[in-house]
Amino acid sequence: MANRPAPGLWISEIERVELQRLTRSSSVSAGLAQRARIVLLAGEGVANTAIAERVGVSRPTVIAWRGRYQGKGLAGLEDAPRSGRPRRVDRAKVIAATLRPPPKRYGVTHWSTRLLGKHLGIGDATVAVIWREAGIQPWRAASFRFSTDPELVGKVTDVVGLYLAPPENAVVLCVDEKSQIQALDRTAPILPTQPHLIERRSSDYVRHGTTTLFAALEIATGTVTAACKPRHRRQEFLAFLRQVARAYPETELHLVMDNYAAHKTPEVKAWLAANPRVASALHTNPRLVDEPRRGLVLDHRTPSHPPRHLPIRQGPQRQDPHLHRRLEPQMPPLHLDQDSRGDPQEGQPSDHIRRAALAP
Repeated sequence: MANRPAPGLWISEIERVELQRLTRSSSVSAGLAQRARIVLLAGEGVANTAIAERVGVSRPTVIAWRGRYQGKGLAGLEDAPRSGRPRRVDRAKVIAATLRPPPKRYGVTHWSTRLLGKHLGIGDATVAVIWREAGIQPWRAASFRFSTDPELVGKVTDVVGLYLAPPENAVVLCVDEKSQIQALDRTAPILPTQPHLIERRSSDYVRHGTTTLFAALEIATGTVTAACKPRHRRQEFLAFLRQVARAYPETELHLVMDNYAAHKTPEVKAWLAANPRVASALHTNPRLVDEPRRGLVLDHRTPSHPPRHLPIRQGPQRQDPHLHRRLEPQMPPLHLDQDSRGDPQEGQPSDHIRRAALAP
Protein backbone atom coordinates (compact mmCIF):
# COMPACT_ATOMS: atom_id res chain seq x y z
CA MET A 1 0.00 0.00 0.00
CA ALA A 2 1.50 3.35 -1.03
CA ASN A 3 2.26 5.89 1.68
CA ARG A 4 -0.31 8.63 1.81
CA PRO A 5 1.38 12.04 1.91
CA ALA A 6 0.92 13.92 5.15
CA PRO A 7 -0.94 17.23 5.06
CA GLY A 8 1.37 20.03 3.97
CA LEU A 9 2.81 22.04 6.85
CA TRP A 10 1.99 25.73 6.57
CA ILE A 11 5.12 27.94 6.74
CA SER A 12 5.08 31.69 6.52
CA GLU A 13 7.32 33.36 3.96
CA ILE A 14 9.50 34.98 6.64
CA GLU A 15 10.06 31.70 8.47
CA ARG A 16 10.70 29.91 5.17
CA VAL A 17 13.55 32.31 4.41
CA GLU A 18 14.97 31.75 7.89
CA LEU A 19 14.71 27.96 7.54
CA GLN A 20 16.52 28.09 4.20
CA ARG A 21 19.24 30.19 5.82
CA LEU A 22 19.65 27.59 8.57
CA THR A 23 20.10 24.80 6.02
CA ARG A 24 22.90 26.74 4.29
CA SER A 25 24.61 28.18 7.36
CA SER A 26 27.95 26.75 8.47
CA SER A 27 27.77 28.30 11.94
CA VAL A 28 24.66 26.51 13.25
CA SER A 29 24.68 22.99 14.64
CA ALA A 30 24.15 20.05 12.30
CA GLY A 31 21.05 19.02 14.25
CA LEU A 32 19.37 22.40 13.80
CA ALA A 33 20.12 22.39 10.06
CA GLN A 34 18.68 18.89 9.81
CA ARG A 35 15.47 19.92 11.58
CA ALA A 36 15.13 22.91 9.24
CA ARG A 37 15.34 20.57 6.23
CA ILE A 38 12.66 18.34 7.77
CA VAL A 39 10.30 21.29 8.22
CA LEU A 40 10.94 22.62 4.70
CA LEU A 41 10.18 19.22 3.15
CA ALA A 42 7.07 18.95 5.30
CA GLY A 43 5.99 22.35 4.03
CA GLU A 44 6.27 21.03 0.47
CA GLY A 45 3.84 18.20 1.30
CA VAL A 46 6.40 15.38 1.19
CA ALA A 47 5.37 12.20 3.05
CA ASN A 48 6.93 11.56 6.45
CA THR A 49 8.52 8.30 5.28
CA ALA A 50 10.04 10.00 2.25
CA ILE A 51 11.37 12.83 4.45
CA ALA A 52 12.97 10.29 6.80
CA GLU A 53 14.70 8.56 3.90
CA ARG A 54 15.96 11.80 2.35
CA VAL A 55 17.18 13.36 5.59
CA GLY A 56 18.54 10.16 7.14
CA VAL A 57 16.39 9.93 10.29
CA SER A 58 13.55 7.76 11.50
CA ARG A 59 9.89 8.41 10.78
CA PRO A 60 9.01 9.11 14.46
CA THR A 61 11.76 11.77 14.47
CA VAL A 62 10.14 13.49 11.49
CA ILE A 63 6.75 13.40 13.16
CA ALA A 64 8.19 14.77 16.41
CA TRP A 65 9.87 17.78 14.78
CA ARG A 66 6.81 18.50 12.66
CA GLY A 67 4.78 18.66 15.85
CA ARG A 68 7.36 20.82 17.63
CA TYR A 69 7.37 23.34 14.78
CA GLN A 70 3.60 23.32 14.45
CA GLY A 71 3.23 24.06 18.16
CA LYS A 72 6.07 26.53 18.82
CA GLY A 73 7.36 27.70 15.43
CA LEU A 74 11.08 28.25 14.99
CA ALA A 75 11.59 28.21 18.76
CA GLY A 76 10.43 24.59 18.79
CA LEU A 77 13.43 23.51 16.73
CA GLU A 78 15.89 24.50 19.46
CA ASP A 79 17.21 21.92 21.91
CA ALA A 80 15.10 21.53 25.03
CA PRO A 81 16.79 21.74 28.46
CA ARG A 82 18.47 18.48 29.34
CA SER A 83 17.32 16.40 32.25
CA GLY A 84 19.50 16.06 35.32
CA ARG A 85 20.21 17.84 38.54
CA PRO A 86 19.52 21.58 38.54
CA ARG A 87 22.38 23.93 37.88
CA ARG A 88 24.11 25.21 40.98
CA VAL A 89 26.06 28.04 39.34
CA ASP A 90 24.25 31.36 38.98
CA ARG A 91 24.90 32.20 35.31
CA ALA A 92 23.64 35.75 35.67
CA LYS A 93 26.26 36.33 38.37
CA VAL A 94 29.05 34.98 36.13
CA ILE A 95 27.95 37.16 33.21
CA ALA A 96 27.66 40.25 35.42
CA ALA A 97 31.16 39.66 36.81
CA THR A 98 32.53 39.21 33.29
CA LEU A 99 31.11 42.53 32.11
CA ARG A 100 32.79 44.38 34.97
CA PRO A 101 36.56 45.09 34.77
CA PRO A 102 38.80 42.90 36.97
CA PRO A 103 39.98 44.35 40.29
CA LYS A 104 43.23 46.30 40.18
CA ARG A 105 44.94 43.80 42.46
CA TYR A 106 44.98 41.26 39.63
CA GLY A 107 46.94 43.59 37.35
CA VAL A 108 45.00 42.66 34.18
CA THR A 109 42.49 44.48 31.97
CA HIS A 110 40.37 41.51 30.78
CA TRP A 111 39.10 38.37 32.43
CA SER A 112 40.27 34.91 31.49
CA THR A 113 38.33 31.73 32.26
CA ARG A 114 40.86 30.60 34.85
CA LEU A 115 41.11 34.00 36.56
CA LEU A 116 37.35 34.49 36.72
CA GLY A 117 36.82 30.91 37.87
CA LYS A 118 39.33 31.40 40.68
CA HIS A 119 37.74 34.76 41.55
CA LEU A 120 34.24 33.25 41.80
CA GLY A 121 35.30 29.88 43.20
CA ILE A 122 34.08 27.83 40.23
CA GLY A 123 35.76 25.79 37.51
CA ASP A 124 37.22 27.46 34.45
CA ALA A 125 35.36 24.97 32.20
CA THR A 126 32.06 26.19 33.67
CA VAL A 127 33.03 29.79 32.90
CA ALA A 128 33.95 28.80 29.33
CA VAL A 129 30.56 27.11 28.81
CA ILE A 130 28.68 30.16 30.12
CA TRP A 131 30.70 32.52 27.91
CA ARG A 132 30.08 30.36 24.85
CA GLU A 133 26.32 30.18 25.44
CA ALA A 134 26.07 33.93 26.12
CA GLY A 135 28.32 34.86 23.18
CA ILE A 136 30.83 36.70 25.40
CA GLN A 137 34.45 36.98 24.17
CA PRO A 138 36.45 39.23 26.54
CA TRP A 139 39.74 38.55 24.73
CA ARG A 140 38.54 40.21 21.50
CA ALA A 141 38.50 43.93 20.76
CA ALA A 142 37.50 45.95 17.70
CA SER A 143 37.94 49.58 16.72
CA PHE A 144 35.40 52.06 15.39
CA ARG A 145 35.43 55.61 14.11
CA PHE A 146 32.85 58.35 13.73
CA SER A 147 33.14 60.36 10.54
CA THR A 148 33.27 64.14 10.86
CA ASP A 149 32.60 64.75 7.17
CA PRO A 150 29.55 67.06 6.85
CA GLU A 151 28.80 65.54 3.43
CA LEU A 152 28.89 61.96 4.69
CA VAL A 153 25.19 61.22 4.05
CA GLY A 154 25.35 62.44 0.47
CA LYS A 155 28.53 60.51 -0.25
CA VAL A 156 27.17 57.29 1.24
CA THR A 157 24.00 57.70 -0.79
CA ASP A 158 26.06 58.24 -3.93
CA VAL A 159 28.29 55.19 -3.36
CA VAL A 160 25.46 52.85 -2.32
CA GLY A 161 23.42 53.99 -5.29
CA LEU A 162 26.32 53.15 -7.63
CA TYR A 163 26.58 49.68 -6.09
CA LEU A 164 22.87 48.84 -6.08
CA ALA A 165 21.67 50.62 -9.23
CA PRO A 166 24.58 51.55 -11.52
CA PRO A 167 23.80 53.82 -14.48
CA GLU A 168 22.86 52.08 -17.68
CA ASN A 169 25.77 51.36 -20.08
CA ALA A 170 28.26 52.52 -17.45
CA VAL A 171 31.07 50.79 -15.56
CA VAL A 172 31.53 51.19 -11.79
CA LEU A 173 35.12 50.77 -10.56
CA CYS A 174 36.43 50.65 -7.00
CA VAL A 175 39.87 52.28 -6.92
CA ASP A 176 42.32 51.72 -4.11
CA GLU A 177 46.06 51.39 -3.55
CA LYS A 178 48.37 49.37 -1.36
CA SER A 179 51.56 51.24 -0.55
CA GLN A 180 54.90 50.19 0.92
CA ILE A 181 54.82 46.61 -0.32
CA GLN A 182 58.21 45.21 0.61
CA ALA A 183 60.34 43.30 -1.91
CA LEU A 184 62.17 40.78 0.26
CA ASP A 185 64.73 38.16 -0.64
CA ARG A 186 66.44 35.46 1.37
CA THR A 187 70.18 35.74 1.86
CA ALA A 188 70.62 32.19 0.53
CA PRO A 189 68.68 30.11 -2.00
CA ILE A 190 65.78 28.09 -0.61
CA LEU A 191 66.71 24.45 -0.17
CA PRO A 192 63.99 22.28 -1.78
CA THR A 193 62.22 19.33 -0.20
CA GLN A 194 64.20 16.11 -0.18
CA PRO A 195 63.61 12.63 1.22
CA HIS A 196 63.43 12.91 5.02
CA LEU A 197 64.02 16.69 4.77
CA ILE A 198 61.50 19.51 4.66
CA GLU A 199 61.94 22.73 2.70
CA ARG A 200 64.48 25.00 4.40
CA ARG A 201 65.12 28.71 4.13
CA SER A 202 67.53 31.06 5.85
CA SER A 203 66.23 33.01 8.82
CA ASP A 204 67.63 36.34 7.60
CA TYR A 205 66.60 38.36 4.57
CA VAL A 206 67.56 41.37 2.45
CA ARG A 207 65.12 44.18 1.72
CA HIS A 208 65.26 45.43 -1.89
CA GLY A 209 62.88 48.37 -1.45
CA THR A 210 59.15 49.01 -1.70
CA THR A 211 56.53 49.36 -4.40
CA THR A 212 52.94 50.66 -4.55
CA LEU A 213 50.09 48.69 -6.09
CA PHE A 214 47.22 50.63 -7.71
CA ALA A 215 44.12 48.62 -8.58
CA ALA A 216 40.63 49.27 -9.99
CA LEU A 217 38.03 46.55 -9.40
CA GLU A 218 35.06 46.31 -11.78
CA ILE A 219 32.03 45.52 -9.64
CA ALA A 220 29.98 43.65 -12.24
CA THR A 221 32.62 41.24 -13.58
CA GLY A 222 35.39 41.26 -10.99
CA THR A 223 37.98 42.40 -13.54
CA VAL A 224 40.97 44.15 -11.95
CA THR A 225 43.10 46.78 -13.68
CA ALA A 226 46.36 47.10 -11.76
CA ALA A 227 49.73 48.82 -11.96
CA CYS A 228 52.85 48.97 -9.78
CA LYS A 229 54.49 52.36 -9.27
CA PRO A 230 57.70 53.30 -7.48
CA ARG A 231 56.03 55.93 -5.27
CA HIS A 232 52.62 56.91 -3.91
CA ARG A 233 51.95 60.46 -5.14
CA ARG A 234 49.50 62.37 -7.30
CA GLN A 235 51.74 61.82 -10.35
CA GLU A 236 51.50 58.05 -10.06
CA PHE A 237 47.78 58.23 -9.35
CA LEU A 238 47.18 60.38 -12.43
CA ALA A 239 49.16 57.93 -14.56
CA PHE A 240 47.00 55.10 -13.21
CA LEU A 241 43.79 57.04 -13.99
CA ARG A 242 44.96 57.47 -17.58
CA GLN A 243 45.64 53.72 -17.73
CA VAL A 244 42.10 53.00 -16.49
CA ALA A 245 40.64 55.40 -19.05
CA ARG A 246 42.55 53.61 -21.83
CA ALA A 247 41.35 50.22 -20.56
CA TYR A 248 37.71 51.34 -20.94
CA PRO A 249 37.61 53.50 -24.09
CA GLU A 250 34.41 55.31 -24.97
CA THR A 251 32.68 54.03 -21.82
CA GLU A 252 31.15 56.04 -19.01
CA LEU A 253 33.14 55.34 -15.84
CA HIS A 254 32.20 55.88 -12.20
CA LEU A 255 35.09 55.61 -9.73
CA VAL A 256 34.60 54.88 -6.04
CA MET A 257 37.60 56.20 -4.11
CA ASP A 258 38.46 57.19 -0.57
CA ASN A 259 39.45 60.66 0.59
CA TYR A 260 43.18 60.17 0.32
CA ALA A 261 45.04 63.45 -0.24
CA ALA A 262 46.48 62.34 -3.61
CA HIS A 263 42.92 61.77 -4.90
CA LYS A 264 41.85 65.39 -4.31
CA THR A 265 44.77 67.44 -5.60
CA PRO A 266 44.10 70.24 -8.12
CA GLU A 267 45.83 68.22 -10.85
CA VAL A 268 43.51 65.24 -10.32
CA LYS A 269 40.41 67.45 -10.18
CA ALA A 270 41.50 69.22 -13.38
CA TRP A 271 41.99 65.89 -15.15
CA LEU A 272 38.55 64.68 -14.05
CA ALA A 273 37.00 67.93 -15.26
CA ALA A 274 38.72 67.51 -18.62
CA ASN A 275 37.41 63.94 -18.91
CA PRO A 276 33.66 64.20 -18.20
CA ARG A 277 33.04 60.54 -18.96
CA VAL A 278 35.05 59.65 -15.79
CA ALA A 279 33.10 60.57 -12.66
CA SER A 280 34.32 60.03 -9.09
CA ALA A 281 32.46 59.31 -5.86
CA LEU A 282 34.59 60.10 -2.84
CA HIS A 283 33.92 58.49 0.52
CA THR A 284 35.70 58.69 3.85
CA ASN A 285 35.83 54.91 4.33
CA PRO A 286 35.03 52.50 1.48
CA ARG A 287 34.69 49.63 3.95
CA LEU A 288 31.40 51.10 5.19
CA VAL A 289 29.74 50.09 1.92
CA ASP A 290 32.03 47.22 0.93
CA GLU A 291 31.87 43.60 2.01
CA PRO A 292 32.24 43.44 5.84
CA ARG A 293 35.79 42.87 7.13
CA ARG A 294 37.25 43.02 3.61
CA GLY A 295 38.90 45.96 1.87
CA LEU A 296 38.65 46.84 -1.80
CA VAL A 297 42.23 45.71 -2.43
CA LEU A 298 43.69 43.00 -0.24
CA ASP A 299 47.34 42.51 0.64
CA HIS A 300 49.40 40.78 -2.02
CA ARG A 301 50.22 37.89 0.29
CA THR A 302 48.89 36.35 3.49
CA PRO A 303 50.87 36.81 6.73
CA SER A 304 51.81 33.12 6.77
CA HIS A 305 53.16 33.14 3.21
CA PRO A 306 56.97 33.28 2.93
CA PRO A 307 58.55 36.42 1.50
CA ARG A 308 58.67 36.63 -2.25
CA HIS A 309 61.77 34.92 -3.65
CA LEU A 310 63.51 37.10 -6.21
CA PRO A 311 66.31 35.74 -8.42
CA ILE A 312 69.69 36.51 -6.90
CA ARG A 313 71.99 38.22 -9.39
CA GLN A 314 75.59 39.25 -9.15
CA GLY A 315 76.10 42.95 -8.69
CA PRO A 316 76.07 45.59 -6.01
CA GLN A 317 72.28 46.25 -6.16
CA ARG A 318 70.83 43.03 -7.67
CA GLN A 319 68.18 44.94 -9.64
CA ASP A 320 65.05 43.30 -11.02
CA PRO A 321 63.78 45.24 -14.09
CA HIS A 322 60.27 43.73 -13.80
CA LEU A 323 59.62 45.22 -10.35
CA HIS A 324 58.99 48.96 -10.04
CA ARG A 325 60.62 49.94 -6.80
CA ARG A 326 62.72 52.58 -5.15
CA LEU A 327 66.13 51.06 -4.47
CA GLU A 328 67.48 51.69 -1.03
CA PRO A 329 71.03 51.50 0.33
CA GLN A 330 72.21 47.96 0.82
CA MET A 331 71.88 46.98 4.47
CA PRO A 332 73.55 44.07 6.24
CA PRO A 333 71.34 40.99 6.70
CA LEU A 334 69.35 40.80 9.93
CA HIS A 335 70.21 37.57 11.75
CA LEU A 336 67.22 36.31 13.72
CA ASP A 337 68.91 33.34 15.39
CA GLN A 338 71.24 33.56 18.36
CA ASP A 339 74.20 31.55 16.99
CA SER A 340 77.56 33.21 17.42
CA ARG A 341 79.16 34.55 14.24
CA GLY A 342 82.87 33.87 14.32
CA ASP A 343 85.74 35.35 12.40
CA PRO A 344 87.68 33.19 9.91
CA GLN A 345 90.90 34.68 11.23
CA GLU A 346 90.07 33.31 14.68
CA GLY A 347 89.53 29.79 13.44
CA GLN A 348 85.69 29.85 13.27
CA PRO A 349 83.83 29.65 9.96
CA SER A 350 82.08 32.86 8.94
CA ASP A 351 78.40 33.15 8.03
CA HIS A 352 78.93 33.25 4.25
CA ILE A 353 81.08 30.10 4.44
CA ARG A 354 78.23 28.31 6.29
CA ARG A 355 75.73 29.35 3.60
CA ALA A 356 78.09 28.21 0.85
CA ALA A 357 78.39 24.83 2.54
CA LEU A 358 74.60 24.47 2.80
CA ALA A 359 73.95 25.49 -0.81
CA PRO A 360 73.13 22.54 -3.10
